[in-house]
Amino acid sequence: MNLSLIELYNQMGGFAKGIVYVLAIMSIYSLSIMIQKWWYLRSAQAETRKFAPEFSQFLEEDNLTEAINLAVGYKKSHVARVLGNALSEIKPLIQDGSVTVADINSAERAIEREMLMTIVLIKRGLGVLATVGATAPFVGLLGTTMGIVNAFTGMAAGGGGGIASIAGGVAEALITTAFGLLVAIPAVWAYNYFQTKIDNITAEMTYSSKEMIDYLIKGVSGEFGRSRFTREFNTAAQAAGKSAV
Repeated sequence: MNLSLIELYNQMGGFAKGIVYVLAIMSIYSLSIMIQKWWYLRSAQAETRKFAPEFSQFLEEDNLTEAINLAVGYKKSHVARVLGNALSEIKPLIQDGSVTVADINSAERAIEREMLMTIVLIKRGLGVLATVGATAPFVGLLGTTMGIVNAFTGMAAGGGGGIASIAGGVAEALITTAFGLLVAIPAVWAYNYFQTKIDNITAEMTYSSKEMIDYLIKGVSGEFGRSRFTREFNTAAQAAGKSAV
Protein backbone atom coordinates (compact mmCIF):
# COMPACT_ATOMS: atom_id res chain seq x y z
CA MET A 1 0.00 0.00 0.00
CA ASN A 2 1.71 3.16 -1.21
CA LEU A 3 0.26 6.49 -0.23
CA SER A 4 1.72 9.92 -0.95
CA LEU A 5 1.60 12.72 1.58
CA ILE A 6 -1.16 14.40 -0.39
CA GLU A 7 -3.24 11.21 -0.40
CA LEU A 8 -2.67 10.80 3.32
CA TYR A 9 -3.76 14.38 3.90
CA ASN A 10 -6.89 13.89 1.82
CA GLN A 11 -7.77 10.81 3.88
CA MET A 12 -7.30 12.61 7.20
CA GLY A 13 -10.29 13.38 9.32
CA GLY A 14 -11.27 16.85 10.45
CA PHE A 15 -9.46 16.58 13.80
CA ALA A 16 -6.16 15.47 12.20
CA LYS A 17 -6.36 18.27 9.63
CA GLY A 18 -6.98 20.73 12.46
CA ILE A 19 -3.78 19.53 14.15
CA VAL A 20 -1.88 20.05 10.89
CA TYR A 21 -3.22 23.61 10.62
CA VAL A 22 -2.20 24.38 14.21
CA LEU A 23 1.30 23.03 13.61
CA ALA A 24 1.57 25.01 10.37
CA ILE A 25 0.70 28.23 12.22
CA MET A 26 3.23 27.43 14.94
CA SER A 27 5.89 26.75 12.31
CA ILE A 28 5.26 30.00 10.39
CA TYR A 29 5.21 32.06 13.60
CA SER A 30 8.44 30.55 14.92
CA LEU A 31 10.19 30.94 11.56
CA SER A 32 9.23 34.62 11.42
CA ILE A 33 10.70 35.14 14.89
CA MET A 34 13.89 33.29 13.93
CA ILE A 35 14.43 35.51 10.88
CA GLN A 36 13.61 38.70 12.74
CA LYS A 37 15.81 37.82 15.71
CA TRP A 38 18.73 36.72 13.53
CA TRP A 39 18.61 39.96 11.54
CA TYR A 40 18.34 42.11 14.68
CA LEU A 41 21.29 40.45 16.43
CA ARG A 42 23.37 40.56 13.26
CA SER A 43 22.72 44.30 12.87
CA ALA A 44 23.41 44.97 16.57
CA GLN A 45 26.75 43.18 16.51
CA ALA A 46 27.78 44.81 13.22
CA GLU A 47 27.05 48.29 14.59
CA THR A 48 28.82 47.51 17.87
CA ARG A 49 31.99 46.51 16.00
CA LYS A 50 31.97 49.92 14.29
CA PHE A 51 30.92 51.86 17.39
CA ALA A 52 33.39 50.55 19.98
CA PRO A 53 36.72 51.81 18.54
CA GLU A 54 35.32 55.23 17.63
CA PHE A 55 33.72 55.65 21.06
CA SER A 56 36.96 54.68 22.81
CA GLN A 57 38.86 57.22 20.73
CA PHE A 58 36.50 60.03 21.72
CA LEU A 59 36.82 59.10 25.39
CA GLU A 60 40.61 59.15 25.17
CA GLU A 61 40.33 62.65 23.71
CA ASP A 62 37.78 63.64 26.42
CA ASN A 63 35.43 64.62 23.61
CA LEU A 64 32.20 63.73 25.40
CA THR A 65 29.87 65.57 23.03
CA GLU A 66 31.06 63.58 20.01
CA ALA A 67 30.98 60.36 22.05
CA ILE A 68 27.33 60.95 22.95
CA ASN A 69 26.43 61.92 19.37
CA LEU A 70 28.14 58.77 18.15
CA ALA A 71 26.13 56.63 20.55
CA VAL A 72 22.90 58.26 19.38
CA GLY A 73 23.77 57.47 15.78
CA TYR A 74 24.14 53.74 16.44
CA LYS A 75 20.57 53.01 17.48
CA LYS A 76 20.77 49.23 17.02
CA SER A 77 24.00 48.73 18.95
CA HIS A 78 23.34 47.36 22.44
CA VAL A 79 26.62 48.79 23.76
CA ALA A 80 25.86 52.23 22.30
CA ARG A 81 22.48 52.33 24.02
CA VAL A 82 23.91 51.44 27.41
CA LEU A 83 26.98 53.71 27.34
CA GLY A 84 25.34 56.62 25.54
CA ASN A 85 22.55 57.05 28.07
CA ALA A 86 24.91 56.80 31.03
CA LEU A 87 27.33 59.30 29.50
CA SER A 88 24.50 61.74 28.74
CA GLU A 89 23.48 61.64 32.38
CA ILE A 90 26.98 62.30 33.74
CA LYS A 91 28.26 64.67 31.00
CA PRO A 92 27.32 68.00 32.66
CA LEU A 93 29.08 67.00 35.86
CA ILE A 94 32.22 65.90 34.03
CA GLN A 95 32.48 69.12 32.09
CA ASP A 96 32.41 71.38 35.17
CA GLY A 97 34.69 69.06 37.14
CA SER A 98 32.17 68.28 39.85
CA VAL A 99 31.94 64.51 39.54
CA THR A 100 31.68 62.74 42.89
CA VAL A 101 31.51 59.13 43.97
CA ALA A 102 27.74 59.49 44.35
CA ASP A 103 27.51 60.69 40.75
CA ILE A 104 29.46 57.67 39.56
CA ASN A 105 27.17 55.37 41.54
CA SER A 106 24.21 57.08 39.90
CA ALA A 107 25.75 56.54 36.47
CA GLU A 108 26.36 52.89 37.31
CA ARG A 109 22.72 52.43 38.28
CA ALA A 110 21.67 54.11 35.04
CA ILE A 111 23.82 51.66 33.11
CA GLU A 112 22.28 48.72 34.96
CA ARG A 113 18.76 49.96 34.23
CA GLU A 114 19.51 50.40 30.55
CA MET A 115 21.13 46.96 30.42
CA LEU A 116 18.01 45.37 31.89
CA MET A 117 15.74 47.08 29.35
CA THR A 118 18.07 46.16 26.48
CA ILE A 119 18.21 42.51 27.53
CA VAL A 120 14.40 42.39 27.77
CA LEU A 121 14.18 43.83 24.24
CA ILE A 122 16.71 41.36 22.85
CA LYS A 123 15.01 38.37 24.49
CA ARG A 124 11.59 39.26 23.11
CA GLY A 125 10.24 36.30 21.13
CA LEU A 126 12.46 33.63 22.70
CA GLY A 127 9.54 32.48 24.84
CA VAL A 128 7.60 31.63 21.68
CA LEU A 129 10.48 29.51 20.35
CA ALA A 130 10.75 27.70 23.68
CA THR A 131 7.00 27.06 23.75
CA VAL A 132 6.91 25.80 20.17
CA GLY A 133 9.91 23.55 20.74
CA ALA A 134 8.37 22.07 23.89
CA THR A 135 4.76 21.65 22.77
CA ALA A 136 4.84 20.92 19.02
CA PRO A 137 5.71 17.20 19.50
CA PHE A 138 2.82 16.82 21.94
CA VAL A 139 0.41 18.56 19.57
CA GLY A 140 1.47 16.12 16.86
CA LEU A 141 1.15 13.22 19.30
CA LEU A 142 -2.39 14.31 20.08
CA GLY A 143 -3.25 13.99 16.40
CA THR A 144 -1.56 10.59 16.26
CA THR A 145 -3.44 9.30 19.29
CA MET A 146 -6.82 10.36 17.94
CA GLY A 147 -5.91 9.00 14.49
CA ILE A 148 -5.08 5.57 15.89
CA VAL A 149 -8.29 5.60 17.92
CA ASN A 150 -10.26 6.35 14.77
CA ALA A 151 -8.42 3.60 12.87
CA PHE A 152 -9.27 0.95 15.44
CA THR A 153 -12.82 2.25 15.76
CA GLY A 154 -13.28 1.96 12.00
CA MET A 155 -11.84 -1.56 12.01
CA ALA A 156 -14.20 -2.59 14.79
CA ALA A 157 -17.20 -1.07 13.04
CA GLY A 158 -16.34 -2.78 9.75
CA GLY A 159 -15.65 -6.11 11.35
CA GLY A 160 -12.31 -6.39 9.55
CA GLY A 161 -9.08 -7.63 11.02
CA GLY A 162 -5.40 -7.73 10.31
CA ILE A 163 -2.74 -5.11 9.98
CA ALA A 164 -3.61 -4.33 6.38
CA SER A 165 -7.01 -2.99 7.37
CA ILE A 166 -5.58 -0.39 9.73
CA ALA A 167 -2.23 0.37 8.04
CA GLY A 168 -3.60 3.38 6.20
CA GLY A 169 -5.20 4.80 9.34
CA VAL A 170 -2.03 4.35 11.40
CA ALA A 171 0.09 5.97 8.67
CA GLU A 172 -2.36 8.88 8.56
CA ALA A 173 -2.09 9.24 12.33
CA LEU A 174 1.69 9.05 12.56
CA ILE A 175 2.17 11.83 10.00
CA THR A 176 1.01 14.39 12.57
CA THR A 177 3.75 13.31 15.00
CA ALA A 178 6.35 13.61 12.24
CA PHE A 179 5.05 17.07 11.39
CA GLY A 180 5.20 18.06 15.06
CA LEU A 181 8.86 17.01 15.27
CA LEU A 182 9.68 18.94 12.10
CA VAL A 183 8.24 22.06 13.72
CA ALA A 184 9.86 21.53 17.13
CA ILE A 185 13.43 20.68 16.14
CA PRO A 186 14.26 23.98 14.35
CA ALA A 187 12.60 25.94 17.18
CA VAL A 188 14.78 24.25 19.82
CA TRP A 189 17.94 24.73 17.75
CA ALA A 190 17.12 28.41 17.19
CA TYR A 191 16.31 28.97 20.87
CA ASN A 192 19.66 27.56 22.00
CA TYR A 193 21.51 29.51 19.31
CA PHE A 194 19.91 32.84 20.22
CA GLN A 195 20.33 32.18 23.93
CA THR A 196 24.07 31.76 23.42
CA LYS A 197 24.19 34.93 21.32
CA ILE A 198 22.33 36.89 24.00
CA ASP A 199 24.72 35.62 26.69
CA ASN A 200 27.62 36.94 24.61
CA ILE A 201 25.88 40.27 24.11
CA THR A 202 25.21 40.54 27.84
CA ALA A 203 28.90 39.92 28.51
CA GLU A 204 29.82 42.64 26.01
CA MET A 205 27.50 45.16 27.69
CA THR A 206 28.78 44.26 31.14
CA TYR A 207 32.42 44.53 30.10
CA SER A 208 31.87 47.85 28.32
CA SER A 209 29.92 49.32 31.23
CA LYS A 210 32.67 48.36 33.67
CA GLU A 211 35.21 50.10 31.46
CA MET A 212 32.98 53.16 31.39
CA ILE A 213 32.77 53.24 35.18
CA ASP A 214 36.56 52.84 35.41
CA TYR A 215 36.91 55.83 33.08
CA LEU A 216 34.73 57.93 35.39
CA ILE A 217 36.58 56.79 38.50
CA LYS A 218 39.93 57.66 36.92
CA GLY A 219 38.44 61.03 36.03
CA VAL A 220 37.53 61.77 39.63
CA SER A 221 41.02 60.88 40.87
CA GLY A 222 42.73 62.29 37.77
CA GLU A 223 41.98 65.32 35.64
CA PHE A 224 38.45 65.93 36.92
CA GLY A 225 39.57 65.58 40.52
CA ARG A 226 42.56 67.88 39.99
CA SER A 227 40.41 70.55 38.38
CA ARG A 228 38.02 70.52 41.33
CA PHE A 229 40.86 70.50 43.85
CA THR A 230 42.63 73.36 42.03
CA ARG A 231 39.49 75.47 42.02
CA GLU A 232 38.88 74.89 45.72
CA PHE A 233 42.54 75.56 46.54
CA ASN A 234 42.58 78.84 44.60
CA THR A 235 39.40 79.97 46.33
CA ALA A 236 40.87 79.21 49.74
CA ALA A 237 44.16 80.94 48.86
CA GLN A 238 42.40 84.07 47.69
CA ALA A 239 40.34 84.20 50.86
CA ALA A 240 43.49 83.82 52.98
CA GLY A 241 45.23 86.60 51.04
CA LYS A 242 42.35 89.01 51.56
CA SER A 243 42.25 88.31 55.29
CA ALA A 244 45.99 88.86 55.59
CA VAL A 245 45.69 92.26 53.92
